[in-house]
Parts: sequence; structure tokens; C-alpha cells
Amino acid sequence: MRKHIATLKTHYNSVLRKSLSTQILAALEAHPAFRAASTVLLYYSLKDEVDTHTFVQKWSKKKRILLPVVVGDDLELRIYTGPEDMATGSYGIEEPTGELFTDYATIDFIAVPGVAFDLKGNRLGRGKGYYDRLLPRIPSAYKAGICFPFQLVEEVPAESFDIRMDIIITINEK
Repeated sequence: MRKHIATLKTHYNSVLRKSLSTQILAALEAHPAFRAASTVLLYYSLKDEVDTHTFVQKWSKKKRILLPVVVGDDLELRIYTGPEDMATGSYGIEEPTGELFTDYATIDFIAVPGVAFDLKGNRLGRGKGYYDRLLPRIPSAYKAGICFPFQLVEEVPAESFDIRMDIIITINEK
């Protein structure tokens, strides 16, 4: 499934990905759970993901924004303070260098990237298990899978211990 989605991604140039990202993130910011949240865990996108860079910066002025940092086999969370406090980390991902955040109970909303999602809220990641280890530590947060329309598939293989998303946010292509 990962290879199939990777092939589909090649049909989407950067202009189309940017346009779709804008629409998807508009749907995200209109969602009542996002609007009500004060502490939000986002992600700083890779080039083939829904582009969150501008979105992170925009909302950091209104909400406490957290971003993950890869440390060994786990994700640590850090408070995003601005583009000047970002450094290239593992996998070439820009990561915040700010203050470590461990008060998981105060996280209201999580935007979760993935390779694929299904309508039941199951998620297929990149295979390293980072979010599989992180999400159980934040059980009370509202979890939204964020993806391009072609990443929404009929069924994602899931185990009983996998944490489902509360909603999948994408757009309907016309």
C-alpha cells in the first residue's frame, strides 16, 4: 500500500499539492475541535505531505503549537516559537529547538500525518512506529488524520492496539 500511495503522489506536482493543502487546512481550521483547542500538536510537513509550514506559523500566534522532534525511536514534543528556532533534524525534517513539552494531558488536538487512512479512522504510517508510540500517551486529545484525497483508501490494515483517528480531514476532488 505504501508503494501504491507513493506512485499516486508522483501525479501531484508541487503547485497542485500546495492548492490542495490550502483547501485541506481550511477544512481543518474550520473544525469545531480545532477552533476550541488551545494546545495543538501539528507536524512540520515533508515535501510529499499536506504542506503545514505556513499553517504552523499562522496558528502559533493564536494557540500553543507543539511539533514533534525525532529522538532515537521516539518523538519528543517541543513548543514552536517561530521559524528562526527551527533546525534540520532526522529525515531532513525541520524541528523546533524550543522548550521540551511533557504535559501531554493539556494537548487538546492533534493533526496526524499518514501515508493512508480509511473511513474508520485507521492510519498507515511510514513504518517506523513513531506515532504508534506517541499517541497512547495523549489519549484525551482529539485526533485528526490529515491527507490528500488519494490517501483515503477503502481499508487500512489495523491491529486492535492501533489508535484510530477521530476524523480524517481531506477534500473531495471534483
